[in-house]
Amino acid sequence: MEDMDKEVGARIKQRRMDKNLTLKDLGEKTNLSVSYLSLIERGKASINLTILYSIAKALDTPPSFFIQEGDNGCTHIIHSYEQRVCQVGTRHIYYELSGKIDREDTVFQPLLVVLLPGESRENFDTYAHEGEEFGYVLEGRLSFFVDGVEYELYPGDSLHISSTHMHNWANFTNNNVKLIYVTTPIVHFK
Repeated sequence: MEDMDKEVGARIKQRRMDKNLTLKDLGEKTNLSVSYLSLIERGKASINLTILYSIAKALDTPPSFFIQEGDNGCTHIIHSYEQRVCQVGTRHIYYELSGKIDREDTVFQPLLVVLLPGESRENFDTYAHEGEEFGYVLEGRLSFFVDGVEYELYPGDSLHISSTHMHNWANFTNNNVKLIYVTTPIVHFK
């Protein structure tokens, strides 16, 4: 149990530092004393779920982040409530489906993409780049363009292309389009 307290404490400290917060800042957000938080971070004090939830909320982090099993490089689970929005544009929302995209050995990037309705065919461009892309339509009607040919994809349809072909997608309908999209190489969103 002591090892787990140390691991949880180390994750809390790392996340706090990532957020540029001092122990005092975290104490003010959680109503916990600086000395108690210091003990938690050093693995010298046990932490109950109520306190863990309070700290997680203050750090804007899912509680499971702090108590996950060690990453052995084989398994990484993201629960639906942990999905992170990684980009919002005027016509799309991208959700990260893997917490492993910051690892150097990660080869592909899975995303949940929501294409918002009402895109116009005016000023619509295609592009090419290195890599591969795979998409699986969950809902709506997706217009996908490859080398000047337009394909309409419906729920249950999928696509797999070399990204070196001129391509792009669009939602010309009045409803959202939702799809699972996997790309390589990884796109680092800002």
